[in-house]
Parts: sequence; structure tokens; C-alpha cells
Amino acid sequence: MARTGERPPERVPVILESAGAGDFHLIDSGNALKLEQYGPYRIVRPEAQALWRPTLADHVWDNADAVFSGDTDEDGMGRWRFSREALGETWPLSLLGVDFLGRFTAFRHVGVFPEQIVHWEWMKARVEEMRAREGRQLKVLNLFGYTGVASLVAAAAGAEVTHVDASKKAIGWARENQSLAGLDRAPIRWICEDAMKFILREERRGNTYDIILTDPPKFGRGPNGEVWHLFDHLPLMLDVCRELLSQKAVGLVLTAYSIRASFYSIHELMREIMRGKGGVVESGELVIREAGLDGETPGRALSTSLFSRWVPA
Repeated sequence: MARTGERPPERVPVILESAGAGDFHLIDSGNALKLEQYGPYRIVRPEAQALWRPTLADHVWDNADAVFSGDTDEDGMGRWRFSREALGETWPLSLLGVDFLGRFTAFRHVGVFPEQIVHWEWMKARVEEMRAREGRQLKVLNLFGYTGVASLVAAAAGAEVTHVDASKKAIGWARENQSLAGLDRAPIRWICEDAMKFILREERRGNTYDIILTDPPKFGRGPNGEVWHLFDHLPLMLDVCRELLSQKAVGLVLTAYSIRASFYSIHELMREIMRGKGGVVESGELVIREAGLDGETPGRALSTSLFSRWVPA
């Protein structure tokens, strides 16, 4: 849809930094690897942006509990090497007061993207603020919601949540996390469907949301063979998301991983989409600050993803 009106003012570049939270922190990084603490486990995974040398000695890295090897692409498959046989496939974790399961997957992920803590903290604060100030329960839409940690943070804060992911396995994992978090009665809808199909239907129905999180992959497939290409389909997705924002919406958040683009690409797209809407568009990068073995010793900042966020003025 052709948009008219003034483009929103901008704040760029914005660097949103996390030093970790709860059971997670980044210990060290370098030589295209990162050493992370997830609860009781120290984990080594590929990280192409860690161009420098590690700070900590080799023996610290060599004593990691699990090391992922194989395809270094974000979506590539590989295998885990464990330091001892007793390591289970899953283990309990907690972030922002929400319990969930970590899991060693063939795609090197472990069930949570901790750099997004900064977005979740922002969302949690908005949900609690509106509840306290206006007595209003915010409606949150989480697209490409994966294992549901963001959805559970929103629900625990008092939001009504709609969680959408095309993977049946991810939805099953998210439901496990819901039970582990003690949020079985929380108002969460778990939708296993292609995200584009879902939001187009919501637009036809006239449904709206106060906060929309969208975390699309570079490439993906829906449950019925639908194909997603970020550069082809993102403009339409954001356009529909704008239509799904309520009259008193408090934010639209986009993150983008592993794409050959500047944050300015998604920033200018967001400003075009939000013409005439008012508010402000802020864009930049999410980074995680190394925190050392003790979780309290600041080190280098590791860039993890691009983001763009529209908020009302």
C-alpha cells in the first residue's frame, strides 16, 4: 500500500546492549567463536563477528561442557560435542523471572536468543506501566515466536498474547515452557501457522494489537510449503503489521539476523511504512557485552543482529 504523510522522526544509530540476565551471560569471544554461560553449562558456538582473539586462556575454552561444530551459517546444521555423557538434551533456565527449557538443537541454537532481553525488558515495562496507569491489558502479537520465551515474559507481565510460529516442534517446546513457567492459565494463544497467512487473515478480521514483535528468518518455510524470503516479503509483512496496530499501540519491533544489509535498510523501510503514523523510529544493533567468568567483568561488545522499532511519540 502506498503510504502518505510525514515520515516519523528518527533516532539512529541506537545500540541496545545487554550484559546478560538471569541464567545467561557471554563469558568470552574470539576466533569466530563465543563462550557462553547458560545456567550450569558453558557452551561454545560459532560466531563469525568475533574477529578478535579470545581474552581467556585456552584451557577455559577447552573445559566447556558443550561445543557445536559443523556448518557455521546461522541456519546450518551440525552436531554437539559434550565433555561428559551425563549432559541431558534439555535443562532448566530462567530469564526475567520466567522459567523455560534450554535444548541442544542441530541448528546450534539452544532455545533462546538472549540479546533480545533488551526488547523483552522494554515490552515488560510497557505492559506493566499500562496496567498500572490505565488498568489496560495490552495485547501482544509475537510473530516467528520460536520457543515462546518472549511470549511468556509478556504474559507474566500481564499481557494477552498471540504467539505464531510455523514449526510444530517449536510450538510444542513453547507449551512445555509455559508449563515449566507456571503460566498454564495465562491468556496465550499458540498458533502453528505461516506468519504471513495469519496476519493477512487478522487484517481482514479487523483484529488489532498493542505491541507486535516480529523476528523473521532470512529464509523459511511454512507448514504447508509456504516460502519466506526476507528481502522479498518483509515490506508486505511490515505494511500489514502497521494495519494491525491498535489506536493506542505502544510499539512495533523488528529484528533481523544474518543478512547482508545495514540497519539503515530496515530503518528506512520502517519509516516509509509508518508514514503519517507519528511516533519515532529508532534503529541500530543489538549487542551483548562480554561479562567474564564471574558474569560481572565487562569486556568487548559482540554485535548479534539488526533491529528497528517504532514507538509512539
